[in-house]
Amino acid sequence: MGQEQDELDERGGRTEQAERGGTARKLAALAIPTFGQLIAEPTFILIDTAIVGHIGDASLAGLSIGSTIILTAVGLCIFLAYSTTAQVAHLLGAGRRREGLQAGIDGLWLALLIGAVLGIGLFTFAEPLCYALGGRGAVLDQAVTYTRAVVLGAPGMLLVYAANGIFRGLQKVRITLIAAVSGAVVNTLLEVLFVLVFGWGIAGSGAATLIAQWFMGLFLVVPAVLWARADGVTLRPQIAGIMAAGGDGLPLFIRTLAIRAAMVMTVASAARMGTHVLAGFQAVNSSWNFAMNMLDSVGIAGQTLVGAALGARDWKRARALTRSTGRAGAVVGLGVGVAFAVVGLAAGHFFSPNPEIQLLTAVGMITMGVFFPLQGWMMALDGILIGARDFRYLAATCTLTAVVYIAVLGVLVAFGIPLIPGDVARTATLWLAFNVVLMGGRGLANGLRARSDAWMR
Repeated sequence: MGQEQDELDERGGRTEQAERGGTARKLAALAIPTFGQLIAEPTFILIDTAIVGHIGDASLAGLSIGSTIILTAVGLCIFLAYSTTAQVAHLLGAGRRREGLQAGIDGLWLALLIGAVLGIGLFTFAEPLCYALGGRGAVLDQAVTYTRAVVLGAPGMLLVYAANGIFRGLQKVRITLIAAVSGAVVNTLLEVLFVLVFGWGIAGSGAATLIAQWFMGLFLVVPAVLWARADGVTLRPQIAGIMAAGGDGLPLFIRTLAIRAAMVMTVASAARMGTHVLAGFQAVNSSWNFAMNMLDSVGIAGQTLVGAALGARDWKRARALTRSTGRAGAVVGLGVGVAFAVVGLAAGHFFSPNPEIQLLTAVGMITMGVFFPLQGWMMALDGILIGARDFRYLAATCTLTAVVYIAVLGVLVAFGIPLIPGDVARTATLWLAFNVVLMGGRGLANGLRARSDAWMR
């Protein structure tokens, strides 16, 4: 009997190992192409930063403000991808494919509508927004020019988000990698042509990004529409469906608004610390926006798989996927963090010829690299809870964490700047506050929720 039990235990262990290996492969198969889509907008900003940084310090500082407005506005609409992914995955898991695709088409119409309103609004109010973020003089002029050029591509970028919600829910994500690579190539070629050859300055940089955004939007929407038509889904705007998509996305919008408000206040705090600190912050922030998407892709892969498991009412698999995704996020975060810190030692040369800004870039990237494992774990659980459509909890906890963080920044700017000697110490303090308070607070909230069963429904 003992020998038989040992054999059963051994087989059970092998089965569990095989299941873990299968889950890891599925996560990788979804995460790698998803990363390709996620890096599109940060890649555009990163390319802009690398090229604009050689125009002058005022241009780089202006780009920091303008790109913050763009990333904030577009980032607020990430719910178009997240809510659509969760909805499509749930419906597919429940065997309701046609309804899932219809939800995706409704998301596309919502994206087009929001994108048009967003583009017009930001173009009109670009100057007061850039001024509110600390832009003055030449920096303000550069920020306004960049913002007005890029925002005209907002509808295209939001169509990308919504289309990717469909692809992720269907677990057909390779096309997103092709779209991201193609968009980056188009953006880079046009950037070099407009800025370095034609001499259009920061306006040329914005125009290149605008064209790349529309290119990606059309590249992804066409196959999404063709797949939907093949399943008999109507392509006409469905008011009820569009309203439902907007309603599902409202808590996610609030969550993202809280996070972006925290990021905007971080930029504003950097601006109060001086042009060099702000320019160094932009170099680190654009690099971080690129690298963090490696972590986010793990969470989105888990989001897709957990959404399907919950749609099929397979609670045991949903719990196992949560553990696997959390571990994967921490491991990927460790690897990315080490690479980020090492690259940071030399990355400053790519962003500015100014030695002081190069030093501040290195300090910021090394500080950030230490906290990447925490960020990877936090973002993995973020994806799981989004896949479970636990939107209200995420909205509440992100808002609370952001309020606390903004209060800490307020104290730092009001009382800390005179007490912190030099730009290096100020840069390190700013990034420490960001990671400990904002990232740490979100990680704590997500970890506590994931340990419970309240989100599995």
